[in-house]
Amino acid sequence: MAWVVDTCLLIDVAEADPRFGISSAQLLDRLRPDGLVLCPVSEVELAPMFAGDETLQAEFFHQLSVSVLAQWTAADTRAARQAWNRYVTQRRAGPVPKRPLADVLIGAFALRFQGILTRNEADFRQVFPTLRVLVP
Repeated sequence: MAWVVDTCLLIDVAEADPRFGISSAQLLDRLRPDGLVLCPVSEVELAPMFAGDETLQAEFFHQLSVSVLAQWTAADTRAARQAWNRYVTQRRAGPVPKRPLADVLIGAFALRFQGILTRNEADFRQVFPTLRVLVP
């Protein structure tokens, strides 16, 4: 079963981030044998890094052995709907940090895989308490 790679880790590697680039790359290398998958939402989020060039983006994913073949499913939509509802309900009840909708969609997608690889552990744990989260 594969791991979903969050957008932030791929940005770390692509930009050779001085703080996170090496640790993010090492996490991807360590878990590559399990399989690495990209949520379609992350593919969209990453487009500006490649000036919208699909070929450059595909080559980057290929070099990292990150699959972009996993499709969004109806189960992903149901999980995202439930998670977004939980988040909005919590937010209405009191102070809760803002969450981008993209994180909710990526987390919902990750539920049907082994888990998610991210630096934003708290963002996912709040909305997806059962999701397995690994950080670099």
